[in-house]
Amino acid sequence: IYEIVKPRIYNSAILAIFAFMVSVPTAVITGVWAGIRRDSWGDHAVSVTSLVAISVPEFVTGVFLIVIFSSTLGLLPSSSLLLPGTGPLSRPEILVLPALTLTGVLFAYIMRMTRANVIEVMDTHYVRTAILKGITMRRVIFRHVIPNAMIPTISVIAVNIGWMIGGLIIVENVFAYPGLGRLLLVAIQSRDVPLIQALALLIAAIYAVSNLIADLSYGLLNPRIRLG
Repeated sequence: IYEIVKPRIYNSAILAIFAFMVSVPTAVITGVWAGIRRDSWGDHAVSVTSLVAISVPEFVTGVFLIVIFSSTLGLLPSSSLLLPGTGPLSRPEILVLPALTLTGVLFAYIMRMTRANVIEVMDTHYVRTAILKGITMRRVIFRHVIPNAMIPTISVIAVNIGWMIGGLIIVENVFAYPGLGRLLLVAIQSRDVPLIQALALLIAAIYAVSNLIADLSYGLLNPRIRLG
């Protein structure tokens, strides 16, 4: 089982890291920007776009990207197949379309959570007091708003880390990407019980570790949690 799973772990990790590095910083920055500028035209545009991204299934997004960037423009390959003994970094272009498909969903969830938390924190008494005391808005945002707004957002990010590693069955199947998600689908179709058990245990462990890291990071953002 280990020899079968080992290369798939590496492939899925590379894809997840690539999508994570693109979606999370972009979503957090956009969510903070939209939350501070609540009810502006930019806020409404970002909110509608994220709602559409959440509503559209991953396989529809993947096929749509294939039609545009592969079939129509011919810029990127339509499948993410790898030759035996090679890794995804040997052909980085195969990561672009699967990562964009993942980024759409991740960006929407994390952005909406960040925006909602920023709006909630901006309405608190201590933030209003800080503004009335004459503290610059930049300092209020970075010292008070973002640290408190990020605590619930971290939980969403941690859950999505586990989803990116183990829940990529649809995305990896659309692009024929040789990762854990596609391996799990093959194991289910062939009724390979030991392989299914190993993959389920691995996915559960990733979820547990990612949530543990999220819990530990709460204390870094909020001193009250450390004192409690």
